[in-house]
Amino acid sequence: MLNRTIFLFIVGFFVTHCTSPDKKATQVPTTTKAVDEVVMKDRPVILFFGNSITAGYQLDPADAFPALIQKKLDSLGFNYLSLNAGLSGETTAGGLNRIDWVLKTVPSIFVLELGANDGLRGLDLNETKKNLIAIIEKVRKANPEVKILLTGMRVPPNLGVDYTSQFVNLFSNIAESTKVNFLPFILEGVAGDPDLNLEDGIHPTPKGHRILAENVWSHLEPMLDPNQSL
Repeated sequence: MLNRTIFLFIVGFFVTHCTSPDKKATQVPTTTKAVDEVVMKDRPVILFFGNSITAGYQLDPADAFPALIQKKLDSLGFNYLSLNAGLSGETTAGGLNRIDWVLKTVPSIFVLELGANDGLRGLDLNETKKNLIAIIEKVRKANPEVKILLTGMRVPPNLGVDYTSQFVNLFSNIAESTKVNFLPFILEGVAGDPDLNLEDGIHPTPKGHRILAENVWSHLEPMLDPNQSL
């Protein structure tokens, strides 16, 4: 069971992500310039597709975890390009609606971080599941050889024991049925810690994003092609 601090964090996280605009988050993540860069440099792409956690709510994009992953890749000599396709307030339905446009840049690795906003709204989890699976299928259609990492999330227990349990299990069930890699809780070690979140107590600070980057990296590193080195 989540402790009270993490519970309050998650409640606030969902409310803010569904009601507040994110002025600094990446709103148009895969620009023409980014697509051209991929084509010109012929670099394999790691595409991070999610909500404000991925976008880096109220942070300089350079401080969001996808950019930190790029620094990690560069430092280790990997020839991958990390692209941030995070959009604040995104639901799985919204993600499904924009995935075709985002896939103008075809990824070698796809990191899927969506579902949190569905949980707050109490949306039908069957629809959430269908949307996430449909996104995965579209990504695989674009690149049958793509490697996919799905990240999990939690919802506050006031939504009811059944819904909370079903929501948590949703991600692991999808990962198992679609045979994708799985990170159970992307905010592990960050949620509820005031030193790792902005003044609102909700959104990770640059320091918090460094922990998120490590959480993701621990699952992403085994997916990297050792031949893709500089």
